[in-house]
Amino acid sequence: GVPQNIITAIVESNDTRKDFIAKQIVERKPKIVGIYRLSMKRGSDNFRQSSIIDILKRIKDSGINVIVYEPSIKNKEFLGAEIVNNLNEFKQISDLVLANRFNEELNDIAEKVYTRDLFFRD
Repeated sequence: GVPQNIITAIVESNDTRKDFIAKQIVERKPKIVGIYRLSMKRGSDNFRQSSIIDILKRIKDSGINVIVYEPSIKNKEFLGAEIVNNLNEFKQISDLVLANRFNEELNDIAEKVYTRDLFFRD
């Protein structure tokens, strides 16, 4: 029973936000962007509807190499991005790390973490 123009505005707003985030990352000119976890919330293994997937696609479409740290994925790649399940290796080879939620595991590379998680909590 929600009016259609409200739904349309939400979808357009989400697309604008994803475009903005991807543009900010691309403007930093990283060679390799690491995606730290695909899930939206800590402890979740559901990432099929995560916004970070759309941002990953936008970054890849701009020609930047993307890797993913996601221990719950056993494949070698996800949407054309290499899966790196060794956290130390992931941190070392990523020029910039995109994190949906900041995690204390990233404290040692905080200067290269991009997150919209302003309050560092779920």
